[in-house]
Amino acid sequence: MSTATRSLQRLVLPTDRDTDVFPLYVDPEPAQLDADKYEIGTNKNAQAMNNASLRQSVGSGAGLHPDQILGRRSLRVEAGERLSFGTYFNAFPAGYWRRWTIVTDVTLSVTLSGRGSSLTVYRSMANGRSQRVDSGVTENGASTTFTFDLPLKPFVDGGWYWFDVTAGEEDAVVEGADWTAEVPEDRVANGTTTVGITTMNRPDFCAKLLVQIGEDEDLRPFLDEVFVAEQGTDKVADSPIFDHARKALGDRLRVVEQGNLGGSGGYARGQLETVRRGTATYFMCMDDDVVCEPEGIIRAVTFGDLARRPTIVGGHMFSLFSRSRLHSFGEIIQPWRFWWESPPTVQTDWDFGARNLRSARWLHRRIDVDFNGWFMCLIPTQVLRDVGLSLPLFIKWDDSEFGVRAKEAGYPTVTFPGAAVWHVPWTDKNDALDWQSYFHQRNRFVAALLHSPYERGGRMVRESLNHQIKHLVSMQYSTVELRHKALEDVLRGPGALHGDLAGKLPEIRAFAKEFTDARLEADPDAFPPVRRKKPPRKGRDGTEIPGRLSQLVTAGLAPLRQLKPTRDLAKEYPEAEVVAMDAKWYRLARYDSAVVSMPDGTSAALYRRDPERYRDLLKRTVEIHQRLHREWPRLAAEYRDSLSEITAPEAWEATFGIGPESTGGD
Repeated sequence: MSTATRSLQRLVLPTDRDTDVFPLYVDPEPAQLDADKYEIGTNKNAQAMNNASLRQSVGSGAGLHPDQILGRRSLRVEAGERLSFGTYFNAFPAGYWRRWTIVTDVTLSVTLSGRGSSLTVYRSMANGRSQRVDSGVTENGASTTFTFDLPLKPFVDGGWYWFDVTAGEEDAVVEGADWTAEVPEDRVANGTTTVGITTMNRPDFCAKLLVQIGEDEDLRPFLDEVFVAEQGTDKVADSPIFDHARKALGDRLRVVEQGNLGGSGGYARGQLETVRRGTATYFMCMDDDVVCEPEGIIRAVTFGDLARRPTIVGGHMFSLFSRSRLHSFGEIIQPWRFWWESPPTVQTDWDFGARNLRSARWLHRRIDVDFNGWFMCLIPTQVLRDVGLSLPLFIKWDDSEFGVRAKEAGYPTVTFPGAAVWHVPWTDKNDALDWQSYFHQRNRFVAALLHSPYERGGRMVRESLNHQIKHLVSMQYSTVELRHKALEDVLRGPGALHGDLAGKLPEIRAFAKEFTDARLEADPDAFPPVRRKKPPRKGRDGTEIPGRLSQLVTAGLAPLRQLKPTRDLAKEYPEAEVVAMDAKWYRLARYDSAVVSMPDGTSAALYRRDPERYRDLLKRTVEIHQRLHREWPRLAAEYRDSLSEITAPEAWEATFGIGPESTGGD
């Protein structure tokens, strides 16, 4: 079979001069690899010390001066300085290419100038240990291109390739680097993607993202269309930046206005239009409030083009507020709990500014996932045609359910290093308590009914009951009621999902406002002052972290305490102010009233214990969970039988109110 050369990955440098992101591109620090878990052994103290040391910075304080970045793909290395490109965006994730693609060997080409400059190529094993592979030295100051042929065979469990550059007596300039491979001729031409963005009332943020995508000239051959599902009243087209975005994207930009159908409704519209248009190889979901690395889109498409089978290619999420921090390196569904989580070997909220890629052993093992969040996720249109579009869930669990559904049909998901966006991390949100708790609860159960391998969902029903009681003893009555409504809607069956899509949000928001714990106030003086009849026991402030035994005792006694009458003074005045980070159930359970701040730091709410409401909610909570456990087999069969129908393009066309030939847009 005849082959041709295809670029897999190129050296890339930041598009702006934000020094916070420099560690993701170039690293001046040496490698200080952490201890291997098998060297540490089973000693718990040693394990605890090692876990603590993993979070300690190993940096010396060395940094890269912005003036050293000469362009998007070139960098100056000062005389005598050594810089490593063994970084998130510039190391080559060989383990992923080895496992998921047809590529068997890669060629690294680096163009370097500067008398006496040296180039060294390294590889890592899955356990993080690095090995020197090859090297080269410039003989004079002229540009020299070094080429290295590198096999992927040793990377079955993971590992990376990268190179370091050391300048000699004069400054060196890395003029570019490219990782290429010989591939079959029918795989040389790149596929194209529709970038689908769902937006609601974030006009400037969305417009800036459009400009960022549109202005990247290297990205243009990979773009079929940029599709915006406009679901807000403050429209992106009214942003002063939008004209710039339209000019940058030209006829590749299409905006369709529709009612607020949530993320799943917006992405489903983009998926539908992409399938009907029929010109794009892929559809990429992307949030409207992200900063993206355009090179990551190119890499995702390239990886998808060369995958062994149609593959969903996801990106990683870095924190928008601390831009060297990686929120998660991959996600799975724990089947017994049917809950999303990081794989066991992953360290969450990892700061590359504190410990670089070459110093973090866990980052070298290949991480396999069940799904990727739709903040950045490339889906082959073939997969959409085969397994259907998004479930009509409004928000939450649409991405994870789709990943599990695709996996069951034989289409894997790869969360691919080097493709990423910066986004507000989930830990800075309040979505487990506010109106979003309804969608968390309902959609998790819908997904479990569709895909749980256990007869009655494993731990799902029992865990939900436990969570309800936890919210009850925390005086979070609005959350309990919303989660209860969610289960009632689950029991209604799948037929109501499309019909509820447009009206459910205003319904549950209006319902939640009936509860004081859901009425958020930004003004601290909106609440009565803290007063209590008795001072805290022994003067303790209540922020201590109790041991496991103490928590078990509280778990047994707190539900009983809720039946007692509330203290008279607590009916008028809060007994404490509890900050969000300390608002744990075992702490809130001791109060009859409290002002509790929200995780985003913008507001607070007044929690008040109500014994009568508690009795009613506890009784209803037990009853509905008994019913759910009893009817699980019937419900699971009903949801699974309806899946192909409710995710079909025809069902979504009806929800959008469009005919088979209508596409809308401007």
